[in-house]
Amino acid sequence: MILFTFNILNIEADTKNGVQISDDERLKISHDNTKAILRILDIHDVKASFFVEISIAQKLQNLIKAISSKGHEIAFYNKNSTLQEIEDAKKFTQEFLEKQIKGVRQKDFKLSQDSLKMLEFNYVSNIDNADILFPFKRLKRDTEITEEDGLSIVPESISPYSQLPYNDFVFQVLPMKYYQNMVFETLKKDEFVLIYLNSWQFTDFSKYQFDIPFYRRLNLGRKMEDKLDALLTWINEKEMATSRMKDYIF
Repeated sequence: MILFTFNILNIEADTKNGVQISDDERLKISHDNTKAILRILDIHDVKASFFVEISIAQKLQNLIKAISSKGHEIAFYNKNSTLQEIEDAKKFTQEFLEKQIKGVRQKDFKLSQDSLKMLEFNYVSNIDNADILFPFKRLKRDTEITEEDGLSIVPESISPYSQLPYNDFVFQVLPMKYYQNMVFETLKKDEFVLIYLNSWQFTDFSKYQFDIPFYRRLNLGRKMEDKLDALLTWINEKEMATSRMKDYIF
């Protein structure tokens, strides 16, 4: 099973030459990038899970409704929010969607599993930092879903052969043929492959003057859309199964 997940979060990078890009403009970029992702998923009839960063969730109500109406899962991405902020966002989103938010994803700032369970999440999908060096120093670790006191713990997927994780940076830089082989070989050994990308990776950096490292600019914007389209085309041609996270776990 292939689990496609997308993190919706504003790009935090500084700008070049003192160019000002407001919070509202950054939010619009996230909105437009997510619409591009939805268009590609719709073409290939693939359902995914979208992890919305908690501080912008209430500002993206219409986008969240659009994501959900197309059959995708809405979950949360906790960047550095407090328990109260998460609880408020969860309650607000569940009320206007009339659906339960089951999943949460964390990266640098991680709340305890007891806290997440108290907020009535059903699963947590923690991810690690991705930079230009660490994928090539990754050690093998367990990639099976475990359950602790009613909370499912979903680890990052790692290729059992190359030891590369299926994170946003690896998808960005690897040639598609190599990435496809990695997926194919992983599914021979593991029951699922969890892939995650960030909405900001679909930004047109020739249009917006963000100051990001050169290696992080590779294959972004339209090239990222083309790469996602190519992967989904290949998956459908091979008749590989895909699923939202909540459906697979439960």
